[in-house]
Amino acid sequence: MSFDFLPDKPIYQQLIDRITGDLIRGILQPGEKLPSVREYAVEAGVNANTMQRVYKELEGMGITETKRGQGTFVTENAERLGQLREEKKAQLIDDFIRDIEALGFTEEEIAESMRRRRER
Repeated sequence: MSFDFLPDKPIYQQLIDRITGDLIRGILQPGEKLPSVREYAVEAGVNANTMQRVYKELEGMGITETKRGQGTFVTENAERLGQLREEKKAQLIDDFIRDIEALGFTEEEIAESMRRRRER
């Protein structure tokens, strides 16, 4: 089963987003072992070098830890995982605001629309 990738964003970044999203949603748990680079590459339908880059980036972000001879695991650092959640939320909000303002909507229009949606 390969993933569907968007053409306007690097594949490795989309895979990072997918894994971090799975962490935030609780699909992946702290301490959980990730598939090997080769296994995940086959599952995602990407080159193993791409998946290796993803794992390296995740480790650099403090989201995973590699244990020699055992594999790659999601960090158990609750503080780091909490930071990840806040970073992702801020990124989504910033992207939303940038996109909606680019279309010419005002802050007041956005706020009113959000209030109405919550009342449904």
